[in-house]
Amino acid sequence: MRISAVKTADRFLPENLIRPIRPLLLRLDALLDGSNQHAVAQRVSLIAFGIRIISAAIALLSQVIFARWMGQFEYGIFVLVWVTVVILGNLSCLGFQTSIIRYVPEYLERQQLERLRGILFTSKLFAVSLTTFLALASAAGVYHFREVLEPYYVTPFLLGFICLPMIALGDTLDGTARSRSWVMIALTPTYIIRPILTLVVMSIAHAAGFPPTAIIAVICSIIATYATTLVQLAVVCSRFNAVVAPGKKSIRFGEWFAVSLPIFLVEGFFFLLTNADVLMVGRFMEPDKVATYFATVKLLALVHFVYFSVKAGAAQRYSELMHTTDHNQLALFARDTARWTFWPSLAMALVLLLLGKPLLYLFGTEFTEGYPLLFIMVIGVVARASVGPAESLLNMAGKQKICAAVYAVTLIVNICLSIVLIPAYGLTGAACATAFSMIFEAVTLTLTVYNRLNITMFVFAGRVTEKPAKEEI
Repeated sequence: MRISAVKTADRFLPENLIRPIRPLLLRLDALLDGSNQHAVAQRVSLIAFGIRIISAAIALLSQVIFARWMGQFEYGIFVLVWVTVVILGNLSCLGFQTSIIRYVPEYLERQQLERLRGILFTSKLFAVSLTTFLALASAAGVYHFREVLEPYYVTPFLLGFICLPMIALGDTLDGTARSRSWVMIALTPTYIIRPILTLVVMSIAHAAGFPPTAIIAVICSIIATYATTLVQLAVVCSRFNAVVAPGKKSIRFGEWFAVSLPIFLVEGFFFLLTNADVLMVGRFMEPDKVATYFATVKLLALVHFVYFSVKAGAAQRYSELMHTTDHNQLALFARDTARWTFWPSLAMALVLLLLGKPLLYLFGTEFTEGYPLLFIMVIGVVARASVGPAESLLNMAGKQKICAAVYAVTLIVNICLSIVLIPAYGLTGAACATAFSMIFEAVTLTLTVYNRLNITMFVFAGRVTEKPAKEEI
């Protein structure tokens, strides 16, 4: 039995009060019912947004506890190691974690079940195999250059590489679940269960008397990551067995790799772009400064996760609309996703600026040094939110190469600015480099979408009739 907002209002409210709000109630009913794909995408985005809110609260609490227990220096070591490991794990999927979102709906629609089984199997095997090799090679590299590296980084990095296969597999399972709009199965393990489990294991270690060092924190993260990912693997495989029965597989690795590689470049450059500032601060400054900068960036995630939430709900719908002939519907949906991204991001940015200093104080008094940085970086985050998940639209439209080029240039801009500004201006220089790069990214993406798809993907774009998309030359 489904609860209807319209029927409930009709029952309990007078007609003169219902009349002005009836359009909103009808939209709410459509959203909750999910009777059309647009409503499904909205609902998935709202669920993802809720998960991100809970995740942000958990992450903030756990990082505050870690910083308090470990102190600024050890916390800074752990931050740099863990960010590096997560980046490597994500990049090691080589785009399969996103291309699978495109292929699963297509193969199900066309009833190409052998190909469906093939990509489900290949994506997981490829992620684990490649990252196992990368983990061994990275560990060998760190050990070989141990005399050159700062000694306090060597052991945490060697341990951290153990996590690489599970991080890559988790990202692949995320994409696999999102291809069926199973947003809870996709996002909950990584964004809720894993941080909670890490905090629980770290708390047990702390209560048992282990020293609160970066090494212990990395070990706790390894335990939590393996446990979470293996459970997620069992759940996803079980759910897909109900969608497609086990049987013969058709492996078309060359075709899938050709599509995934440009996506890898896009998402790789994007992922590097969102984390390069932490790595660059780690390159030029001491671990205590890394800790302060990371705590500030962690607060910014409260704003930035709106974008990720909308992207989680929109990617599959983009893919479906690309297989229709209704270009106007695609254009309208694209602009809607920009609005879904911008306004919540703007509201959360204003709240963050008001509460930023006391939130940073939770990490420790020395972390409040990062408060002025929020005012600089929020500008970039809000500018980026104004164009919504534009790169996801380009990917689903088969424009991966131009999208990769956009992010490659943006990453180069960010690194060059960081090299110039961080040595001269410290953390303020890092914040300025990041904000400018986000503005550059937003402008370049919206111009690219307009040029390639004839869609004005911008929060203040009007609802005008679009021309057909340009053919790729």
